[in-house]
Amino acid sequence: MNQPNLEKLVNKLRYNVKPRRKFRNPEGSEGRLLKFRKTLTALIKYERLELNYPRGDEARGYVDQLIFEAIRHGPMHKETMDMANFWIIEKQLVHKLFKVLVPRYQYYTTSFTKLHKAPNIYPIGHYERAILELRGNMYPSVEQYNPHERNLLHNLLLDAAKKEYRMEKYKEIANNIKQ
Repeated sequence: MNQPNLEKLVNKLRYNVKPRRKFRNPEGSEGRLLKFRKTLTALIKYERLELNYPRGDEARGYVDQLIFEAIRHGPMHKETMDMANFWIIEKQLVHKLFKVLVPRYQYYTTSFTKLHKAPNIYPIGHYERAILELRGNMYPSVEQYNPHERNLLHNLLLDAAKKEYRMEKYKEIANNIKQ
């Protein structure tokens, strides 16, 4: 087979290829895992979190994998239970995983989580923020599907203000014509 020699191509790159994520933790890899365990536990508990974008992006994969394994094998599978006990710090949430989340996501064909970019916090604006949530949660949607819909509150208020402004202008024009 005629395949090109890729070693020659890779050496000619003019910039360094950096790893995608860098999570430094003073406690090392154990501290990093503990942070992700806390994030995963909080997401299962509250079903919506606001956090830094890289952490949310990586935690999303762990949550999706845990829920997928729980759906696939169920609570009687020893490895799945060990994995759930490792990742979920508060043990009462293991019951929520199997009794609430598994029936909710049993027939999903997409991921079980959504990751939205959030606005940065102003004085410390160099961190990308994100909202990580489980699909089908009880909170109102973060996404605004059609911001130009007439029945949204801000659009009703703007329409009323425009109407009031026009009425004032019409009165001014009418007064100017009479004089």
